[in-house]
Amino acid sequence: MPEIYDVVVIGAGVVGTAVARLLSHQHLEVALLDAGPDIGAGTSKANTAILHTGFDATPGSIESRLVARGYALLNDYAPTAGIAIEPIGALLVAWDDEQAASLNTSAEKAVANGYLGASLIDAQSVYELEPQLASGARGAMVVPDEFIIDPWSTPLAFAKEAIANGVAWLPNHSVTKLDRSHDITVISTAEQHTLRARCVVNAAGLHSDDVHALFGLTGFTVRPRRGELIVFDKLARSLLAHTILPVPTSHTKGVLVAPTVFGNVMLGPTADDIDDKTATSSTRAGIDALLAKGQRILPALLHEEVTAVYAGLRAATQHSDYQISHDPTLGYVCLGGIRSTGLTASMALAEETLALLQQCGLVATPKAPDELRSIRVTNLGEAFERPYQRGSSGAIVCHCERTTRDEIVEACTVAPAATTLDGIRRRTRALSGRCQGFYCSAEVCALAANASGKPMTDWLGNQ
Repeated sequence: MPEIYDVVVIGAGVVGTAVARLLSHQHLEVALLDAGPDIGAGTSKANTAILHTGFDATPGSIESRLVARGYALLNDYAPTAGIAIEPIGALLVAWDDEQAASLNTSAEKAVANGYLGASLIDAQSVYELEPQLASGARGAMVVPDEFIIDPWSTPLAFAKEAIANGVAWLPNHSVTKLDRSHDITVISTAEQHTLRARCVVNAAGLHSDDVHALFGLTGFTVRPRRGELIVFDKLARSLLAHTILPVPTSHTKGVLVAPTVFGNVMLGPTADDIDDKTATSSTRAGIDALLAKGQRILPALLHEEVTAVYAGLRAATQHSDYQISHDPTLGYVCLGGIRSTGLTASMALAEETLALLQQCGLVATPKAPDELRSIRVTNLGEAFERPYQRGSSGAIVCHCERTTRDEIVEACTVAPAATTLDGIRRRTRALSGRCQGFYCSAEVCALAANASGKPMTDWLGNQ
């Protein structure tokens, strides 16, 4: 551990890991820390998993600019890193006259955001594309470049590359104090760790306002927006070919029905503003509301088995746009209010952060290409070859998701290594299938314990 880091990134979600990855391409001493035990374990793990074109962002906003740039960057990066991405396209479906009338406005908004690929179609064409939709569709806007992506492997790939190129990964570091003196910030944590840094990047997601306040700064408050989702069994995948989007409102993009790269179908999310930043439990009211929406959009979906339900919290603020700022006197960059589009915008947010850090006086000299190490994560997408199909990764352990023994071992031993069953799930898909680990969790725990050297009881206690 160096005496002074050039940059400490607080928060190891998809945005923080993207920042750490780009900083690892510079001749810098960098640390990536998180209050939790793993990367991508907060808002990032409950993303709706869509690579957005930004067609419906507010024209001229920071979000619009960074989503468009991030889309291009991540679209290029994902195949090189092994991140599953599928170009399925989306339909923005109007279900009443008011929504149908607003489709022209949506098309104009897309153009204003620089997206020229959208087109309007009539009701007959909607059903030719998606015959299983409920009756009553009045028309739609086709957005062919809205793709689906693996939201778990994206921050994992960013973190893996950052670590391979020298970034220090510091889990279980909950920041409680930031003291700036003589151009150095002293970072204190609840676990009694102390770090020193020339610059600090706040990518703390739901707690970005709390970290902001540790510097004595104000300007935004995060009030979590809970989004509940239902994941349907893989047998439902044949019901639709595109992501089905609702006409958005000023409050939310609404409830969508989307295939996932894992072969399931997802329904959600809800959008409830709450006060508790830890309230990630699903609710009876939320699930009932989603089922009613699903019945209205794709009735046959409700005859399929539900694999899982979950809820994610988005870092909503009183502002409609991202809250990005920097303070050269503090050597500080804030990435606050990054909501569900943060997955798409992540690599562009990293570029923005590097530029702002340089405005704070950071001297960043790029490494030569032969100094950089590239990485690949294990593909988790159903549309691509999985390890079990190659027959070289050991016996299948999780039969629902066809996860092999070697994948479990790698998840527990390759940095950033999983330390919980949830971490194994996000790296391998094990435990996330139809039986939710009922048949395989004991064997997964035994493999994890043997590979990591941690007692099996530690793994069983971290489900």
